[in-house]
Amino acid sequence: MTQFKYLIIGGGVAGTTAAETIRQNDPVGSLVIVSDEPYFFYSRIMLSKPSFFLEKIPFEQIWLKNENWYRENKIEFWGGKKAIQLDATQKIITLNTGEQIKYEKLLLATGGYARQWPIAGADKEGICYLRNLDQAKNLMALVKTAKQAVAIGSGFISFEMCEMMRLAGLEVTLVMREPYYWYPLLDEDSGKIIEQALEKGGVKILPNSEVAQILGDKKLEGVILKDGTKIDCQLAVVGIGLQCELEWLKQAGLQTNRGISANEYLETNIPDIFTAGDIAEFQDLVLGEKVQLGNWVNAQVQGRIAALNMLGQKQPFKMVSFYTTQGFGINIAFSGDVRVNETRKVIKRGSPGTNSYTRLIIDQNTEIVGATFINRSQEIAAVNKLIETNFKIEGYETKLADPDFDLKTLASS
Repeated sequence: MTQFKYLIIGGGVAGTTAAETIRQNDPVGSLVIVSDEPYFFYSRIMLSKPSFFLEKIPFEQIWLKNENWYRENKIEFWGGKKAIQLDATQKIITLNTGEQIKYEKLLLATGGYARQWPIAGADKEGICYLRNLDQAKNLMALVKTAKQAVAIGSGFISFEMCEMMRLAGLEVTLVMREPYYWYPLLDEDSGKIIEQALEKGGVKILPNSEVAQILGDKKLEGVILKDGTKIDCQLAVVGIGLQCELEWLKQAGLQTNRGISANEYLETNIPDIFTAGDIAEFQDLVLGEKVQLGNWVNAQVQGRIAALNMLGQKQPFKMVSFYTTQGFGINIAFSGDVRVNETRKVIKRGSPGTNSYTRLIIDQNTEIVGATFINRSQEIAAVNKLIETNFKIEGYETKLADPDFDLKTLASS
């Protein structure tokens, strides 16, 4: 059995940032990163960027850390190995290789995996996901020979991959169960702006649709929808959400929900076990509720904060998380909590007709808790400041609804 002072499960941005932070503060404590991928730290963001996907830049630009970095920082990297069992009492992690690691402090930053398409035949060659480097390599190879593709789902992955496949010259059909794009997180006006951009870019959209049958023997040859529509395709990109592997952690006594439950210090219910990144379902000090987010910047900051708390510094994680993407000539962003329910109202800035549209989500305390932006990304920083400072909107409703009013004047007041 091997023993380390710090054990980090997960070699992505949260785990690597945590290791780097630990080394900056403790230059001698033994430290190991265990990753189920065989690769050193790389940019997951770049996987869906046109320059990388279409091989217009050198493949090597994907790497963010090399072997020398791990060696110089005295960080052991155990790649291609998976944690499968936790004994929290003895502080021992067991790997799928049979190896066991005893730890003093443990960080669980295992992220998530692409939700699998629950349909018969979804294992055929040509059906792809985009979550890790191997999946990206597979997709990049298949796109070179495919002529027609379908995208499944209406979210970040589908939007970005529709653009990638159109830039690669494929005919693309988007199949989504929802009545409009990104339902229900966006309103119909926002969804229609995105759909218009997709259609202008040559994507055929089929709302309220679902695949009933996958055609082909070993290779994908097409799909048949529930209404009988047949679509020829050699490639399908599935983007229907993210899942986390939690069962082995639940068996060890960790509190879980959709992710690993943690407080504002990213501490779990078991002493000396911390979590960060996509798998962390943490107490959000800004929104006052439990939140789970799949976001690069969020994971990076959480990795740093979790490491400081592993070192005993007791630092809370507090930031307004946001997501951005762009493609087909538009940019889209979400900030904070964008869910709309019966206790919340929406203040709209701009209009769908001008393709410039922000929605401010207001809670029952008359505070801004979230926002969605289409072609108004210049407002993100100001809105995030208003969310962070619990800005009360009373008396400012008219100004907030005026698309020409500069939100920075409120954020700086």
